[in-house]
Amino acid sequence: MTGYADDLALAHRLADAADAISVARFRALDLRVEAKPDLTPVSDADTAVERAIRALLTEQRPDDGLLGEEYGVSPAAGTRQWVVDPIDGTKNFVRGLPIWATLIALLEDGRPVAGLVSAPALGRRWWAATGTGAYAGRDVASGEPIRVSAVTELADASFCYSSLGGWEEAGRLEPMLQLMRDTWRSRAYGDFYGYMLLAEGALDVMVEPELSLWDVAALVPIVTEAGGTFTDLAGRPAPGGGENSAVASNGALHVDILDRLGRPAAH
Repeated sequence: MTGYADDLALAHRLADAADAISVARFRALDLRVEAKPDLTPVSDADTAVERAIRALLTEQRPDDGLLGEEYGVSPAAGTRQWVVDPIDGTKNFVRGLPIWATLIALLEDGRPVAGLVSAPALGRRWWAATGTGAYAGRDVASGEPIRVSAVTELADASFCYSSLGGWEEAGRLEPMLQLMRDTWRSRAYGDFYGYMLLAEGALDVMVEPELSLWDVAALVPIVTEAGGTFTDLAGRPAPGGGENSAVASNGALHVDILDRLGRPAAH
């Protein structure tokens, strides 16, 4: 048994509570949506989900810290911190698109050691912890091991990204466009979903120019335990601090992707 078995079990309980709230508010006619200071949307579902998770963690893990997208940081007595994005893909959520999820991660000394992604509108969850391998299914009982692809050539690769606008703002639009030309297929699934498809072996590369800790912390254990590689654009292990970039791959393609995006590759 993994040393994080109890933490993963708790993460599933947190996701159960989150799903009950988010599903009830999805496509609700009275859904309330406001703009945050950075002009990104927040719905009453986002805040309700995070409040519910905070309440459960306060009860079950009172000594652990918590960072949530909507309500910030609660201090820890030790080195453990939960990181929560109550609804990743809020823009999809408020428009009635089913690609959104609750992201739950556990960090020890700043390193993600367990992660769970729950996408109830898709009827699917993904989870992993250090040393366990990665799994996906409707719930724990139906979970099956997942693994990244064995594709070794960019010409055969399915390439995924969040949006072209972010890469243009980062001054890296042309390298992105060239990657799209050189790969077999490119699609912008965005948010958590591209990373989970990567972990399942359905695509081979997922890249994002800028994201926050709560966007990425839960994804890292799932991708890496599925056999993939997850770094920032400079080849450093993700996540770092503050704002982060993300390059996730099946491993075989990673150095080539980093080189083509114009940053030093980790060898």
